[in-house]
Amino acid sequence: MPAEYLTHTTVEGERWDQLAFIYYGDAMRYEPIVRANPQVPITRSLTSGLTLRIPVLDVVTSSEDLPPWFK
Repeated sequence: MPAEYLTHTTVEGERWDQLAFIYYGDAMRYEPIVRANPQVPITRSLTSGLTLRIPVLDVVTSSEDLPPWFK
């Protein structure tokens, strides 16, 4: 069974949107990370040394995004 969460230890100045881009490839998908870490205040940037839970999200791919040999 795949992991439901990854862990990430922050470095000074990281932001929620940066983490979303790193883990999901989309800076606008930060909400699942915020929801998984209710103990962390919503601030402009994160302090160093926080251990965050990063939810593993299912990747939904439409057939339009697939190369012709996978359709």
